[in-house]
Amino acid sequence: MTSTSSLGGSCPAPFLQELLFPKDGGFVAGRFCMPLSTLQPNVTCCLPCPLTDWTYSDGFEGRTEIANWVNVAAFALSVYLLLSFAVLPVKYTHRHYLSVCLTLGVVFVELAFIIPLGTKPAQCFNEITPSDMRSSGSCAISGAFLLFGGLAIVIWVFCRALALHLQICWEVALGNRSFYMMLAFGWLIPIIGLALTLSLTGVSFRFGNVCHINHKDALQDYWGPLLAFAALALVLQFITIGYCVQVYIKSLFDDKQTTNTSSQPPTYNGSMKTATARQTYRRVKRVVELQWRGASIVLVIIAEVVFFSVVFVSMDNSTQVNEGLLAKAEPWLACLAQTDGDKNKCLPLASGLVKSEGVVLAVLIILGLSGFWCLIFMGRWSMTHGWAEFFRTKLFRKNEFVSADARRLSNDPHRVLTSPRMREFELGDAKQDLNASTRTYVTPVSSFSRPRAPSQHQDWDPRATHAQPMTTKEFDFKISQLPD
Repeated sequence: MTSTSSLGGSCPAPFLQELLFPKDGGFVAGRFCMPLSTLQPNVTCCLPCPLTDWTYSDGFEGRTEIANWVNVAAFALSVYLLLSFAVLPVKYTHRHYLSVCLTLGVVFVELAFIIPLGTKPAQCFNEITPSDMRSSGSCAISGAFLLFGGLAIVIWVFCRALALHLQICWEVALGNRSFYMMLAFGWLIPIIGLALTLSLTGVSFRFGNVCHINHKDALQDYWGPLLAFAALALVLQFITIGYCVQVYIKSLFDDKQTTNTSSQPPTYNGSMKTATARQTYRRVKRVVELQWRGASIVLVIIAEVVFFSVVFVSMDNSTQVNEGLLAKAEPWLACLAQTDGDKNKCLPLASGLVKSEGVVLAVLIILGLSGFWCLIFMGRWSMTHGWAEFFRTKLFRKNEFVSADARRLSNDPHRVLTSPRMREFELGDAKQDLNASTRTYVTPVSSFSRPRAPSQHQDWDPRATHAQPMTTKEFDFKISQLPD
């Protein structure tokens, strides 16, 4: 590679002259090039690649690998979760296709951070140009996995919020039809979104060793649909939570009405309203007890998506070369030229141009926490018992006790055991029964089966039988004793 000093041209150190580099290859739009109005107004000068080496302190690129190793640990947990879903019985895992598909989406994001650890990709195509998906295979794979996994996570979070909303608020039982519809919707949308994003926008090295989406049309192609589905999922989740709160408050209000001290007995309509509210509350409570994990992971994942989207879009907009950025970055660029590229002396001037290092690292690490959240909210302690039972039955089956009779019979596989024969059917008895005379039917003395004349309909009067009316509290107690 040509030395940096020979590529500087008419630009002061550490800048490189753009005319000395080819106009194609790599992500040309990702160059940080501009005319230095105070130093060389007629020459376009560029900062060497990668840009993060000049805007952050030494060792920033190495610290971004923390996120990669966090995803390695999260990947191991996700694989454990998927293996548990696939191998163990349902009684140990309570698996559901919504949980399995959401975990698969998280695995794609984790693979996007794991691949660069093995490939060690070169982030720059040349001294001023970052690599993109056309010049680096590792960039193409990691960027595609990241975009596809992010869309898949949001879509399946939306499907989970929709399913929970339909079950709680509308009492809709999801059957096979909804299963196939959600499978098609949950995977076709990410595939279509990935194809459009890669063809119209593309990915390149922006910060760290994982490729991220480019700036051009990114808001329309990717961030817009991503945030739209996240917002819909959040709205559905809040509506569902509001309905649960409303049902709970209504049940408390109905309970207070039943404790009134009025001498009048409660009416039939009032008792039925109280019973209906009680039944609704018990049904909603039961569903919430079963689905609180799914509701929690929806809120957590949406919070992660919103945080990552806002920070990344803000960083993307702040690094686009335009007149506003040139005016804002002029003191920093002049400092670099005056100090011969000593970035440490100019870092305070660059702090207002980019997000802080802590925020960037937090965004990358938070992406890797999705696997931990999946295990926390969708994993169960019963899975460990299931694996213990699995290994006990599969590996130690030969050590189980077998009786001597079982061994003796197993040595003679051709031996057939027949059941004892039934009594032969005697045809003569059947003919005798058929030719016998018809027997007369004798009505028992205490029989109630004889025909009776229809009685006149009369309303039941509790006073005629001295029956006490059932209070609302007693009715609620009987309702509470019904099985779930």
